[in-house]
Amino acid sequence: MDEKVLAAQKWVNATYGGVSGYNRCPENGATGWATMFSLTRGLQVELGITALSDSFGPTTLSKLAALGDIGPSTSNENIIRIVQSALFCKGYWGGNEDGTYDAATTASVTQLKRNAGFAVPSDGRVQPKIFKALLTMDAYSLLSGGTEEVRTIQQWLNSSYLNKSTFFLIPCDGHYTRDVQTALMKALQYEFGVPEDQATGNFGPTTQAGLRNHQVAEGDSGIFVKLFSAACVFNGRVGSTSTVFKTAFDSALTTYVRAFQEFSALTVNGRGDYQTWAQLLVSMGDPDRDAGACDTRFHISVDRARALVSGGYTVVGRYLDEDPDSTLDKEIQPGELDALFDGGMRVFPISQYGARSLSDFTFPQGYAHAQKAHDRAVGYGFNTGTVIYFAVDYDATDPEITSNIVPYFNGVQSGLASRGKRYVAGVYGSRNVCSRVSAEAYARYSFVSGMSWGFSGNLGFPMPENWSFTQIKEFRFSASQTDSFDLDRDVQRPHADKGVGRDGIGGTESPVSKYVQYIADLYSTAVRYDKGNPSLRVMEYLRYPRYVDLYSGWQTLIGDVDRDWIAYAEDNGPNRVTSFTDPSYGVTVHADHFGATANAFYLKGSGSGTGANRGDFGGWGGDLSTFYGDWRNNADSYASGYAFCMDRLAKLNVSSSFSFGDTVEDVDGYLVGTAVKNGARIDEQVQSLIGGNGHLRRFTNYFAQRHGSSVSHAEDTARTMLVDVGDDDVLDAMRTQAIRQVSGWNTLLPGYLTDGKLDPYLQGYAETLQKLADQEG
Repeated sequence: MDEKVLAAQKWVNATYGGVSGYNRCPENGATGWATMFSLTRGLQVELGITALSDSFGPTTLSKLAALGDIGPSTSNENIIRIVQSALFCKGYWGGNEDGTYDAATTASVTQLKRNAGFAVPSDGRVQPKIFKALLTMDAYSLLSGGTEEVRTIQQWLNSSYLNKSTFFLIPCDGHYTRDVQTALMKALQYEFGVPEDQATGNFGPTTQAGLRNHQVAEGDSGIFVKLFSAACVFNGRVGSTSTVFKTAFDSALTTYVRAFQEFSALTVNGRGDYQTWAQLLVSMGDPDRDAGACDTRFHISVDRARALVSGGYTVVGRYLDEDPDSTLDKEIQPGELDALFDGGMRVFPISQYGARSLSDFTFPQGYAHAQKAHDRAVGYGFNTGTVIYFAVDYDATDPEITSNIVPYFNGVQSGLASRGKRYVAGVYGSRNVCSRVSAEAYARYSFVSGMSWGFSGNLGFPMPENWSFTQIKEFRFSASQTDSFDLDRDVQRPHADKGVGRDGIGGTESPVSKYVQYIADLYSTAVRYDKGNPSLRVMEYLRYPRYVDLYSGWQTLIGDVDRDWIAYAEDNGPNRVTSFTDPSYGVTVHADHFGATANAFYLKGSGSGTGANRGDFGGWGGDLSTFYGDWRNNADSYASGYAFCMDRLAKLNVSSSFSFGDTVEDVDGYLVGTAVKNGARIDEQVQSLIGGNGHLRRFTNYFAQRHGSSVSHAEDTARTMLVDVGDDDVLDAMRTQAIRQVSGWNTLLPGYLTDGKLDPYLQGYAETLQKLADQEG
């Protein structure tokens, strides 16, 4: 609780509590919108406005302008108290709270202006637009998860355009949001010559024409390159490629643009052409660009399928089912799949029951809907591993995603697991819905409702990294002179979900069958080799050649492999299978990393209790160490290690040094390696884990076996790994090397961080494990 905030709350309630139309704020010492709204209404009272409102609108602004700037010469002490109260709520020292605009108040206003982007503030007075900004929850210092590069652009936009009548102060917290998106659009409109009072921030015909006339490319410079690079920065890193705010279009920006274009399924030319501008600025991008996918609620006959193929569409989204009281008849019809395939198309299944309001989303509903979707998909004959897109067909806000949407999808995962996880969960919704559901409920692929560009969940959010389809336009498709129907144009991302063809219907073989058979054949080869434990030989072959050489540290960590065995297996064993698709989550699992982890646990075991040893480092411990280095690299954006873990650890839709796939490989490697160490056969363990139902409880079993299902145990074990591995100097050196290879040789090692700094990082790791286990339950 902040005493100054509490004092502000008590004062504003006491002063205006008896005024008609005033709403009291809570007196709890915590800053929030309720307090800002009360201060806004108090200001309106002082300005003589009788129809009080939470909104700081044109009337409030104009009456403030008529009053003049608020400063030391202002005679209305209550208005000064409102300024001081708002400063306290924003974390600045407001002054003596006596209605005197003193030196402290002046200094704080000056500092706020400097933080908002005005390098040399003209004075410490409060102009109307500054007052409007004071009475918001916007922050003007870097917040966790934000970046300095984004903050620099936010400050530049404020300093460059606040003199425009329709531009208002935006936050400078390093986060790309709806307000920042709108500010960038307005800046473009001002530069296009749009009159100030017509600059709305919308992506209308005038803005589109301006973008077509101001395409940029390498060698160009000036304001439009600056705004283009800002849009690139706002859209974030693409894989390992990022860019910075700049005035000149150089080769580095070209590299980023090419990566962005490839990621966005645009023509890759490295130029800031119209389609790239549009894709950077709005969720639908250019709605008329080439699109090879579509979705519809209408039945697709052979003739319609052939017409669609002629129109350039090769895959269509169709509904597995519909609400019992629906009359739309939108579900897949008998014989429709054969008609689709005969017409040359593929299909991706969609599940939607209601899904148009918050009340449609709870954990039990997600559980039940997943079971229904599973049963319908089985009825249609969809093969194991098919992705089903569960729909969120409205503009869910961020709090609603937290309260209902994520729990719904946790229910979806549990419901699918209750049927054996034959199918993989995907998500349909806004960019924010897709990103958060993918990160927090582990949806494999995203189907983005991009054509709803006005959704709050699409404005100010980059494209989800795991997007597979995105809607860009709804129109009436003419299949013939006498047949037309509503169709959504969708862009399909290459190398993501391909949809289902005829070969994806009616099959009985699991996608992991080939891998399971490969392990069995490799084990049989090792038996014929007849030197040592065949299971050990299999693990050695799996990790060879990537996790073997001396340079990588693996020989030092657990020793070399039997080179004669490797040669024998190459000549007499099965062809290598390097990866497979995980049956539970649809991620790619790499055989070499799994094999190396299993080999480490087989040879070295795991630490006793909360101890940690070389076996642990060969799995989760090595990944946790490199992830620590990753955190230190991003310390400016993530002061909190906990926040870094929550945002980037074991995520399906975020590139990091400890991805979800890494987590699966670590967990499976532990379970199999430990079982083999205790006398089991590796082929039987892989069959049970991957070919059977073991993957449905992998995280639960790992969390129980290694950590006693205890978050505190996992935290303590992680601390041992990062801080004190006992007398094993070699392991200590390898851990240090792993960290510093990622973040540099001057990185502050974990043992030198205070507990207050390191503990949240450890907590984030441990809670991630618990969350993965809980979802299986």
